[in-house]
Amino acid sequence: MPEFELVPRQQAMVSSSSRGRSDVIREYAQFIEQLGRDEAGKLTPSDGETVATVRRRLGSAVKASGKSMQIKRVGAEIFFWEEPLKRRGGRPRKNANPDGVAC
Repeated sequence: MPEFELVPRQQAMVSSSSRGRSDVIREYAQFIEQLGRDEAGKLTPSDGETVATVRRRLGSAVKASGKSMQIKRVGAEIFFWEEPLKRRGGRPRKNANPDGVAC
């Protein structure tokens, strides 16, 4: 009989990816966790990395963390900060008549 254990979804997502990729996502997740409320992070690719690679890795880490973040690329730098979740717009709900009769 297999042994069953409940784990957080974030941990499962990071652990289930390939070994090298999960280490990278963990590293980027640490960058995200370091941010304060009114702070932004800046990433600059090191030698052998492209801006697109760093941006993609950061996006994966944000998705795994479940947070809502804004990510902007400016030249060879990537800026990111936490953004509050926005309510979706749209048409408001119809209110029923007080008499309960449909119009």
